[in-house]
Amino acid sequence: MDALSAEKRINELRKIIEYHSNLYYNLDEPEISDFEYDKLLRELEILEESYPQYRSPLSPTNRVGGSAGEKFSPVVHTVVMESLHDSFSDDELRDFDRKVRESVSGVEYVVEPKFDGLSVSCEYKNGVFVRGSTRGDGTTGEDVTDNLMTVKSLPKRILNAPEYLEVRGEVYMSFKSFHKLTEKQEENEEKTFKNPRNAAAGSLRQKDAKITAQRDLDIFIFNVQQIRGKELKSHSESLQYLSQLGFPTSFYKVCDNIDDVISQIQQIGNKRGEFDYAIDGAVVKVNSFEQRNVLGSTAKYPKWAEAYKYPPEEKPTKLLSIEINVGRTGVLTPVGNFEPVFLAGTTVSRATLHNKDFIEEKGICVGDTLIIRKAGEIIPEVMYVKEHHDDSTPFIFPKVCPSCGEPVVQEEGEAAVRCTNTDCPAQLMRHLIHFVGRDAMDIDGMGPAVLEQLVKEKLVNSPADLYRLRIEDISSLERMAEKSATNLINSLEKSKKNDLYRLIFALGIRNIGLKAAKLLCQKFNNIDCIINAKAYEFEEIDGFGSVMALSLENYFSLKSTKELIDDFKSLGINMNSSLTKPSDGVFAGMTFVLTGTLPTMKRSEASKLIEQNGGKTSSSVSKKTSYVLAGEDAGSKLTKAQTLGINIISEEEFKNMISNS
Repeated sequence: MDALSAEKRINELRKIIEYHSNLYYNLDEPEISDFEYDKLLRELEILEESYPQYRSPLSPTNRVGGSAGEKFSPVVHTVVMESLHDSFSDDELRDFDRKVRESVSGVEYVVEPKFDGLSVSCEYKNGVFVRGSTRGDGTTGEDVTDNLMTVKSLPKRILNAPEYLEVRGEVYMSFKSFHKLTEKQEENEEKTFKNPRNAAAGSLRQKDAKITAQRDLDIFIFNVQQIRGKELKSHSESLQYLSQLGFPTSFYKVCDNIDDVISQIQQIGNKRGEFDYAIDGAVVKVNSFEQRNVLGSTAKYPKWAEAYKYPPEEKPTKLLSIEINVGRTGVLTPVGNFEPVFLAGTTVSRATLHNKDFIEEKGICVGDTLIIRKAGEIIPEVMYVKEHHDDSTPFIFPKVCPSCGEPVVQEEGEAAVRCTNTDCPAQLMRHLIHFVGRDAMDIDGMGPAVLEQLVKEKLVNSPADLYRLRIEDISSLERMAEKSATNLINSLEKSKKNDLYRLIFALGIRNIGLKAAKLLCQKFNNIDCIINAKAYEFEEIDGFGSVMALSLENYFSLKSTKELIDDFKSLGINMNSSLTKPSDGVFAGMTFVLTGTLPTMKRSEASKLIEQNGGKTSSSVSKKTSYVLAGEDAGSKLTKAQTLGINIISEEEFKNMISNS
């Protein structure tokens, strides 16, 4: 490659890497795999080394990770959270070993798995967790203390602790929790996370810590960043110490030669399918802290550590058939059935083909040999067609719904093909599961197994039929005694009194989530006002766009919708909203943060009162916070509020503010 071509490729790579780096680190929405990203970065490094005249301090090769976002307060890291240099072959690992031994002798290495999550710093003073932050660009991260407080496996207090301790860890989401989350997202036909890493990163960087708490995150601690009051001489000693303090640490092995290091890396790679968490490689670190000081760091990487990246495992398999699943809102999703193939630790025989456009763009035919891999070591995905066979047949996407036989439509600008029949049997089951959910009508005891029996016995053909059930209908079902049936009927009766926003959300209107349902019911105080409103009136709601507004108008203009609402009315379902507009009430325009244990109220009760009186709640303290409502054992939020001079009130003062209004 000549200098001119090299300069052109270097500039091209920098733009590509910047684009994908922003998607990965800041938006948690990657378009390429980690392995593909790392290979691009390596190509750029090699070109910059070969053509030093084109080096730039602004190059992605000189930066760590992403940037500190604007949603959270910045945290400047006293000890830089460095990235690691990557190796992709045994020869590169041996080259790393050679360079280390040129500077120090008698080297021991520690080999650990490289977790695929979000790197964080956790600080403790006298054993109390006081602050947590993301890596960010290595120098400045984001304060995510409140969100890390929801990670159950992270100790909030440690016994026999040193005066000060800063540890580094990786927040991750287990495969089990990831499956649970994506199933819920798919059920609600929401955009799903691509892999556990992005699910973990997206969950930890939520502005509302309540959402983070629902995501079941976990953490591994793998490094001591700073410590005062205790002397540690090696990495293996520090890992043992962290474990003794109660931190969740992973397995590791100490090796005194590079051959054993390579062997251990291979063993970890062979076991990837056995773990309940994603790893994308292994890390090799010089064990001695004294030797690390001698070796030092480059502008971006420590010279005493190296990451080995495993390539994503891809395999060919034959596409045997394509079946169509119908979702809750009528979306037809094609699913491919393959000849079973062992991939990344499990046998794979099915994978989504996403939509009609995906099949056509890839040129997929039944009978083709396809290349598949596991995204993030968990979700099987189709990469491309490896070979068309003589007997391969193009897949004709159905023009009618496979469940009800009614015509399907593909709206302009949408990839989804939909069945518009609201009485479609396939949609019914998924719709009922959503309708009875906790955030919807919250009908306790009405799980999928019970619903399936009710539908099978033709006792329920629409959500309204749930309210026609009798005790004897339910007690006749398998594993449903009279007491259980009575409890279920009581739960149904209780749900009739729910606020209107729950019913709106339960209806499963396209593009209308729980928050949108609440905003809608703050503006319109009964169902008739909503039914009679036009799209432009919905667009006047802060946070609503034209798509949401049109969805509402279209839904409530349907004859079947009006009949369903009339049915609900006759059955005694509440059709009124008690939610007040933010401009109405004593707390209008105010933001509250709740911390500690209140004397007589639950935090959820206090939050509800705040919203009913026009205010809103936040999970973190900032200059925009109006009041901090503090109870016993208030933690870092109280300290931060005192530092910023935020008004701190007790439960009694909070109640007086409401009663005096």
